[in-house]
Amino acid sequence: MTEFPALDRQFLAPVDQARLTVAAPATHPPRILLLYGSLRERSFSRLLVGEAARILQALGCETRIFDPRDLPLPDAAGPDHPKVQELRALSQWSEGQVWCSPERHGAITGVIKSQIDWIPLEIGSVRPTQGKTLAVMQVSGGSQSFNAVNTLRLLGRWMRMITIPNQSSVAMAYKEFDENDRMKPSSYYERVVDVMEELVKFTLLTRDRADYLVDRYSERKADGRIPEHVALGAEAMRHEAATAS
Repeated sequence: MTEFPALDRQFLAPVDQARLTVAAPATHPPRILLLYGSLRERSFSRLLVGEAARILQALGCETRIFDPRDLPLPDAAGPDHPKVQELRALSQWSEGQVWCSPERHGAITGVIKSQIDWIPLEIGSVRPTQGKTLAVMQVSGGSQSFNAVNTLRLLGRWMRMITIPNQSSVAMAYKEFDENDRMKPSSYYERVVDVMEELVKFTLLTRDRADYLVDRYSERKADGRIPEHVALGAEAMRHEAATAS
C-alpha cells in the first residue's frame, strides 16, 4: 500500500541519523536523582538507595537523594510548598533517576507514589521527566517479588521515561545490611551494581539525544510544527521548480 489517507505527510519526519550522532557530547558528570519509599527510622529502601548512590558516584556520577519527610500528600498543599519545589527542582536537574520502594500489600508504598505524583507530567510546554533514564528497585520483607518494580516500570512509562531493562529486587532486606547499615556482599548487591552500571551507560547514551528521541509525529501535528529537514526539503523543491520555470 502506498496511500495513507490518515497520515499528514508534512509532519512525518524520516529518521535523521545525523541527529543520533553527537559531535560534542556533554562532559559533565551524569546527574542522577534517587527516590526511596519509606519513612521508617531504619528504612531499607533508603539504605538501598544509599548503596546505589555510592556506586553511581564511583562510576563518575553526581547524585542527589530526596528526603520525602514533610512532603505533603498530593493535593493537600499547593505546588509552592517548599518540599514540592525541592522535589520538582531536583527532577528538572536530573538526567536519570532511581526509584526504590518497599513492597507493601503487593504494591508500592504511598510514600514513593506521592513523590512521583508531585512530579508533573507537564508544566506548560516542559515535561520534567520525558526522555530521562530510570532504574527501578524494590525491597521486600519476605521472599523475592517483583510487584513493586513492575508498578514502578508502569509509572516510568507513564512519565515518558527511558526505563532500563535491568532491575533489582532484594528479598528479606533486613538480612542484607550490617550493623553499620551497609549492604553485605551477596548476589543482591552484585545485581545493584549491574543496574547502576546499566543506568549510567543508558544515561550517557541518551542524554544528548533525548529531545530528538522523544520528538513525536502526533505532537508536531498538534503544534503545527513541520520538521526542519522536511521544511528545508520542501523549500529546496520549490526553489528548484521556480528556477526551472
